[in-house]
Amino acid sequence: MNPSIEGLYFVEKTRIAVPAGVILPSAFLRFFHPISEKAARFIDSKAFQCSIPKNKFLLRSGQVCPYLFLVSKGLFRGYIVDGKNEATTWITAENDLVASISSFFDQSPSVENIQALEDSELIGIHFDDLEVAYQKFPELNIAARKVLQQLYRQAEERAYLVRLAKASSRYTYFQEHQPELVNRVSLKFIASHLGMTLETLSRLRGSILRQSTDNSEKSI
Repeated sequence: MNPSIEGLYFVEKTRIAVPAGVILPSAFLRFFHPISEKAARFIDSKAFQCSIPKNKFLLRSGQVCPYLFLVSKGLFRGYIVDGKNEATTWITAENDLVASISSFFDQSPSVENIQALEDSELIGIHFDDLEVAYQKFPELNIAARKVLQQLYRQAEERAYLVRLAKASSRYTYFQEHQPELVNRVSLKFIASHLGMTLETLSRLRGSILRQSTDNSEKSI
């Protein structure tokens, strides 16, 4: 497949009605703020499920992001291209939102690429449907504001992470704030996300493992 058109291909190819047993957008929003049954039925009726194979792209740089997604299964990363290098800007998994946020809200071309790191399933909703929902149901605006507050906190954490001077401090911060990803994500993507070489990350992990082993032996 031509990489320039791969983004959004699998969204359109695999989209189906949301099957029973999958978390719906209304349930996700109610975690942040109560919404009426009428609002819930409307927002859920506009949602769909799609599947993205491992290593394929949800979105490519230069494309407009027309959908907001909730990850029901799988793992994704966002990255930008800097010369010959890829800089991973975020990594996320189940029960979190995925989109090029600026592209989605501004309906403008995306700077970043979004890639599936595992075979993944998503629940999606179109920008236009969300806009109608906000107009029809005021409580959805409150729920959306609280969701945006969470996204802003996550962005703030990432901004703090990249400003830590020591590679060891960045890795420790990553371990503490996203421990579920430490052994799930390829080391090359973690290294890219933390702004260090793969060799540096491998040395850090080896040092931590040796220290843990030594402490365990001393406690015996």
